[in-house]
Amino acid sequence: MFCFFFPYAATAGNYEKIKLAIQDKQQPIEHVTFMGYIGNRFSQSYENRVLAQSVDKLVEPFCHHNETHLWQSEFWGKWMNSAVLAYQYRPSNAMISRIQEAVDKLIKTQDSRGYIGNYTDETHLQEWDIWGRKYCILGLLDAYGVTHDKKALNAACREADYLINELHHSKSTIVELGNQHGMAASSVLKPICYLYRYTGNKRYFDFAKEIISLWESATGPKLISKAGIDVASRFPKPTAAKWYSWEQGAKAYEMMSCYEGLLEMYRLTGNTEYLSAVEQVWQNINDTEINITGSGASMESWFGGKHLQYMPIRHFQETCVTATWIKLSRQLLLLTGNTKYADAVEISFYNALLGAMRTDASDWAKYTPLSGQRLPGSEQCGMGLNCCNASGPRGLFVIPQTAVLTSAKGVDVNLYIAGDYKLTTPRHQQMVLKLEGEYPKNNKMSFLLSLKKAENITIRLRIPEWSTATKVIVNDVAVEHVQAGKYMELSRTWHHGDRISIEFDMPGIVHRLGQHPEYVAITRGPIVLARDQRLAGPGLEAFLTPVVDDKQQILLEATNTQNTDIWMSFMAKFQPEAYTEDGAPAILVGLCDYASAGNSSQKDDYPFFKVWMPQLFNPAISQ
Repeated sequence: MFCFFFPYAATAGNYEKIKLAIQDKQQPIEHVTFMGYIGNRFSQSYENRVLAQSVDKLVEPFCHHNETHLWQSEFWGKWMNSAVLAYQYRPSNAMISRIQEAVDKLIKTQDSRGYIGNYTDETHLQEWDIWGRKYCILGLLDAYGVTHDKKALNAACREADYLINELHHSKSTIVELGNQHGMAASSVLKPICYLYRYTGNKRYFDFAKEIISLWESATGPKLISKAGIDVASRFPKPTAAKWYSWEQGAKAYEMMSCYEGLLEMYRLTGNTEYLSAVEQVWQNINDTEINITGSGASMESWFGGKHLQYMPIRHFQETCVTATWIKLSRQLLLLTGNTKYADAVEISFYNALLGAMRTDASDWAKYTPLSGQRLPGSEQCGMGLNCCNASGPRGLFVIPQTAVLTSAKGVDVNLYIAGDYKLTTPRHQQMVLKLEGEYPKNNKMSFLLSLKKAENITIRLRIPEWSTATKVIVNDVAVEHVQAGKYMELSRTWHHGDRISIEFDMPGIVHRLGQHPEYVAITRGPIVLARDQRLAGPGLEAFLTPVVDDKQQILLEATNTQNTDIWMSFMAKFQPEAYTEDGAPAILVGLCDYASAGNSSQKDDYPFFKVWMPQLFNPAISQ
């Protein structure tokens, strides 16, 4: 059984009918096996979330056509996407059998018109109906990519054909339907682009062009013309009663989903306006919305949250937003090769995404605050899970297709995750990169190369923007001119047994936000640190001032905690509040990685934690 890789979902590689105008600068490799802590987290998600999901529970809503406003129809496609990605990461008979079972059972629900969904005939195209059809098409195409079962492709085509026919016979355009200024419905652009690639049927290409044209119509979301406007400010803020309605023009997940589709049209057409719009929007989201842990949105919508992140925020950082931010960033990385997109993926993965996953990976948080508790979300639509339970694994299992990629000259290392990476070199021989080390728990990694014949290859190492003094050594010889925020290119003839070592600069960095009071947060490399009530120190309500050196950095001492739920722990000095004239002596306070903070394997145990720590106001030094 072959697995072919695609820049988001699986595809049938040689089965495609259309030659792309734009090829990705980075391409996935043949096989990845993660080791160590991260490898274990992936195995847990594989077994305890993806493989453990009941297929019958996902298919059951499609056996009835009595829905008028909910979104049960998204869950099958989301799970299928994560199942295919998980299978590509670790092929197994159990997973491929589950994939085929899910496809067969879903297709049995397709009616004579081609409809796969659960809405009444009278409410077709309304609310979340088109959104659900989108995920059915995506899931069927994902499955086709690894099974090559023509029934899946045919079912996806019939679903799309019926949707196009219904839309053209209705009196409304797709941007006037559903929710969020038509963004939810028109995000079907992405699977429509995939269908054109698979079939060569120009009808799908014409429909894709129509969707983009309608975006810029009087009632459309203006996703291209408003690319230069803050994502939170494009449309008037709706009232609380209509927050999740069509009037919401800042819905984060749905907006980014549309831009994912626009990138697929860029691949098909080469229209640089499409890429430019997405890059502009990505930068705006990064500058105005993405918080220190790599995600954002309140009440599932953009709100200018980057500069407000230290505040208590309602329903902060939806996991669907986190996963989609990772996927959008990855798409831009593949297309442009710009390291800033890999930096964004890394920070979001290690903090917001892993922080949303329960300790055994069987469940995902719907929201993950920066202070408070990691409370469970409610189930939705009678499905026994919610949208974020379904989205979390989709963000997780694109990481193996991001970490190490091939390029025209050789290999690009984007993420430093211990494991074995098998790939084909430019001269078509097999090579294995073995990455060893416990990054980011510590600051060192090494690479051991295995290949039969010596070959001139360019190996590019992403040097994170935060690592300002990185050391790279090849076979005991130091490499000069290593620059943060760029790839370090190592072009040479490589031999079997060659070794690369890399040492990152990971001081404790103190970040400051807000006034009256000011808040501080601490990072170490890509890891955000937090206080946790289970760790040493006074209560979380205490006012603590970090003790910093002349570089405004805090000394962090790694410690071994007895709590197996905590991945990384450190001790650092803080100045406690005191009413004596000379103040109190500094005390040691425990910190842990954000992903572990508040995350407990104990049932109904939700420890309090805090990322942003308020500072005492001092009029003598405050402006």
